[in-house]
Amino acid sequence: MNEQSSIAAPPAAHPVSAQEAASLLTVDHVRAAAERLEGSIIRTATTYSRTLSEMTGANIYLKFENHQFTASFKERGALNALLLMSEERRSKGVIAASAGNHAQGLSYHATRLGIPATIVMPVTTPVVKVKQTESVGGQVVLFGEKFDDAYAHARQLEKEQGLTFVHPFDDPDVAAGQGTIALEMLDVVPDLDVMVVPIGGGGLMSGIATAARAVKPGIEMVGVEAELYPSMFGAVKGGTGECAGDTLAEGIAVKEPGALTRQWIAERVNDILLVSEPQLERAVSLLLQIEKTVVEGAGAAGLAAVLDAPERFKGKNVGLVLCGGNIDTRLLANVLIRDLARSGQLSRLRITLQDRPGALFRVMRIFDAHRVNIIEIYHQRIFTNLPAKGLITDIECEARDKPQLDALISELLDEGYAVHRVEMD
Repeated sequence: MNEQSSIAAPPAAHPVSAQEAASLLTVDHVRAAAERLEGSIIRTATTYSRTLSEMTGANIYLKFENHQFTASFKERGALNALLLMSEERRSKGVIAASAGNHAQGLSYHATRLGIPATIVMPVTTPVVKVKQTESVGGQVVLFGEKFDDAYAHARQLEKEQGLTFVHPFDDPDVAAGQGTIALEMLDVVPDLDVMVVPIGGGGLMSGIATAARAVKPGIEMVGVEAELYPSMFGAVKGGTGECAGDTLAEGIAVKEPGALTRQWIAERVNDILLVSEPQLERAVSLLLQIEKTVVEGAGAAGLAAVLDAPERFKGKNVGLVLCGGNIDTRLLANVLIRDLARSGQLSRLRITLQDRPGALFRVMRIFDAHRVNIIEIYHQRIFTNLPAKGLITDIECEARDKPQLDALISELLDEGYAVHRVEMD
């Protein structure tokens, strides 16, 4: 779900009524898509997580869409749209504006089917994303500083070259393809009480809600957005929350939801929850530690919501869609380290010492007594407002847990040291 944060739905030339919108996406469309995709898409596993269930008080079932070939559910919708095109449209080629999972999913399946695929990306797109898209067959065109520029250029090339534009979410065929996830999950776990699904532009939730409510009318559908990008929340529930900032869940960082998807979601989804950045980071970290699976921020949004509101889901059979696994390795490493810091396992302590022989050694003996491992030590003598014979020592350390760290700090204070724990932002 890795779209850029300024992606917007195309303006509708002719507004679609609620009745018309409803007819464009039905369970029959989703079931037909499932037959169409059979054998070309991985039927990813749906498994019960004992540990996450114990943590949340709910029965947690995970759908591993991060195990698709391009590590995202986006393949489903892209392929369904491609298979529904006429031979004439296929021969001319397809085009999309994307800097993430849609680009890879469309490029991969278009190339596999012998369809030329052009992807327009902003010139600011990280090289790794460009290479990933090219590696699965897409022809990348870099244009503009922002996604809006790339989007406008893609629509221009669509007209000039007679290409077919494939939107990442505001398209009934794309949404129907995404909805096949619900059919697979309910086939494995027919007694799901609720499905918690990330929402960006809304294509994934639109398809899943359409299929799930038809197969099991009483099922509850709960969407999740990042607090920094509450676009669908505002469109459906009312409000004009600003969409801005750097979010870990960049795949659902959408400023303007789809014209069609907002109608489908308003009709078929029970609630939309918002999750904070620390909650997203914790969910990504837990999925790696507990399930041994790499999930991007958007893919962890469902778990983040359940962890944040356990009473809401307590005792229920909850289906979570791990919708994507494309996360930068350096970002993932940073998330994991930050999570260790929040839990108290990693910490930086700032200790004021007197600049005399043995001062640091005496502090080290206290660390040793508490079996707290020292990772790095930083001495600061110059840039400080302490007297000339004073110094600040920052010690990065690793404890078993927060109580062990608290005991260490307590003894340091008892010994007369000034200790300050350097908190994360």
